[in-house]
Amino acid sequence: MIVVLNNSEDERNLQRVIKLLNDKGFVTEIVRGTEKTIVGAVGDKSRLIDIPIESLEGVEKVIPILAPYKLASREFKPHDTVVQVGDLYIGSTEIIVMAGPCAVENREQLLESARIVKKSGAKILRGGAFKPRSSPYSFQGLEKKGLEYLALAREITGMPIITEVIDARSLEMALDYADIMQIGARNMQNYSLLQQVAQAGKPIVLKRGISASIEEWILAAEYILKEGNPNVILCERGIRTFETYTRNTLDLSAIPAIKQLTHLPIIVDPSHSTGKWRWVQPMALGAVASGADGLLIEVHPNPAEALCDGPQSLNAETFDKLMQSLAPVSRAVNRELII
Repeated sequence: MIVVLNNSEDERNLQRVIKLLNDKGFVTEIVRGTEKTIVGAVGDKSRLIDIPIESLEGVEKVIPILAPYKLASREFKPHDTVVQVGDLYIGSTEIIVMAGPCAVENREQLLESARIVKKSGAKILRGGAFKPRSSPYSFQGLEKKGLEYLALAREITGMPIITEVIDARSLEMALDYADIMQIGARNMQNYSLLQQVAQAGKPIVLKRGISASIEEWILAAEYILKEGNPNVILCERGIRTFETYTRNTLDLSAIPAIKQLTHLPIIVDPSHSTGKWRWVQPMALGAVASGADGLLIEVHPNPAEALCDGPQSLNAETFDKLMQSLAPVSRAVNRELII
């Protein structure tokens, strides 16, 4: 629910309302305006039966949040969440590009990938150390050794790193290495994992499940927010439809929908959504034009020899071309892309 106080300068009444709600087990967030103060509160409303909030001094009105998700809703937090990673701000005016190979294959491959993406303007290095694959015979990742290579690349380039965690074991290993934890599409509704990752306290990129509705996706984010971790970044990566020509169907309409329904930043993965490198650039441009706060792009020094997702990976030349093409589109929608 939303509690509106009619005097933004009346700190005594505000603190009285906050204490009452906290004592009753509510999670609260304060939004201060020039004339009014708004308190977002999530909890069991039955605990307030004996104490009507409306009767408290200074309270103008109480507005219920009708959406099934509370903490992620615009009603709970009207202004945008900006997630800080080092000196980067995801959800602000700058378009943040995260790029690198689908999988960390070896030291040389990762370091070369890091050099390529940094030179062209990417701000965050992506790379998979744990690779949950549809086939048990496919390359499953280097695990801890992959994390060590990622940490080395960060040391050399200064770029923060994002990597996927798939279970409690991989989470425990990644905690000492990753700057951003990624939850893949297969684990979007692995609620126990969401809670465990949230408790680690690091920023989290939550990919949309392959057949998930927008509401189900936001509710998955709610599990993270409910654990007290506000640093959630949603990632649209395409959904499964009847179409088979593309790997998935990229839902660009999800971007403005998420912006309207929630305060969370959203990025787009045009690599997994299309499955073909030639379409990554036009879909990336479309994502930025639609309001995305960033991109997650697969880049490999030699896609033809990649152990994972080569057909959708850009090389040094095509990634640089993509980055150059993003700048004017970013300016057209009043965003920045610093290369």
